[in-house]
Amino acid sequence: MSSSVRHLIVQRIRERGPLTVAEFMSIALYHPEHGYYARAARRTGRNGDFFTSVDVGPAFGAMLARQFEEMWQRLERDGSFDLVEAGASNGQLARDVLDAARATNPDFYSAIRLHLVDASPAARAAQREMLAPHADKVASSGATLPDSVHGVIYANELLDALPVHSVVMTEHGLREHYVDLDGDRLIERAGRPSTEALEEYLRSLNVDLKPGWRCEVNLAALVWIARACCALHRGFLLLVDYGHPAAEIYSATHAGGTLTTFVRHMADPSAEGPAWLEEPGTRDITSHVDLTSVQRTAEQFGCSTLGVLDQGYFLLALGLADELATAGPSVAATRRRLALKTLVVPGGLGSTHKVLVFGRQIQGPPLRGLSGPSRLT
Repeated sequence: MSSSVRHLIVQRIRERGPLTVAEFMSIALYHPEHGYYARAARRTGRNGDFFTSVDVGPAFGAMLARQFEEMWQRLERDGSFDLVEAGASNGQLARDVLDAARATNPDFYSAIRLHLVDASPAARAAQREMLAPHADKVASSGATLPDSVHGVIYANELLDALPVHSVVMTEHGLREHYVDLDGDRLIERAGRPSTEALEEYLRSLNVDLKPGWRCEVNLAALVWIARACCALHRGFLLLVDYGHPAAEIYSATHAGGTLTTFVRHMADPSAEGPAWLEEPGTRDITSHVDLTSVQRTAEQFGCSTLGVLDQGYFLLALGLADELATAGPSVAATRRRLALKTLVVPGGLGSTHKVLVFGRQIQGPPLRGLSGPSRLT
């Protein structure tokens, strides 16, 4: 399959000229037949290429269910509650959320209308089996967000996998990286920016890139945030992803950029050129998220920022510490306690992953998950 994707990319370059990195990623990751995400129902976990909070076990979904229940209560329980997961993969996270909701609050569970959004046909097909115990809760499964949502739209590690533009500052100004050919070999080549939006993006953040610094600009993330906010009639937008405020991600700390590729849980180095150019269609390609631009875009499209904080603080505020304290001495309980710690440990998922919560037409005190320290580390 990698040869199919590579052939498509080579043909596109020969017909139309060099591709932006964003165009390259779109084909490598999201081609409807041969793309990395399109060909498999799930890419995470022990047998996948990377590890997410969902792979730790059902606790992450159970904690989210607690927060979603409070959001439902905040919306005055008026009718059904849309639960929309974007980047839903095979439906494992939604399954964990629904299992917990059914076990803890039948009224909340009864109100849920689940909408699953994923670009991969294989993932959408797998959702039917995964969510069979909750089949009557599934209102839709498709590639795009519903037009109108009364409830919550949530996504776990979605924005970091969207196609990005790669740029570098030179003595002569900003340049963009393109994917080109040297014979039959895919190479990276710098040229003039493909769109003025790249310079406008960095200028709006007052970014001062020094010559030699390279970085990514995720225009697709801003488009997605705008669509999500416009679809949200009333309710919440909750995002979990890894990233940094603009002042950090566009600084000397990340002067080499954050674009990377993972194979079997390891960042894959390359002896010749960027590793993400190799074997397109067979590997994940990802970059860190600019949290500042995500927040600004959400506010621009009518949502208010309710909180931006480390995942660890969010889950502890939701009661994960109590779960740790009540775990018993059995082998199974010890494994569960270790899994719970994985979600909050500093230096791991607890601090590398951030939670962003936005609201539309929402009033009242802070949500439970935002009631503790609201810190970014």
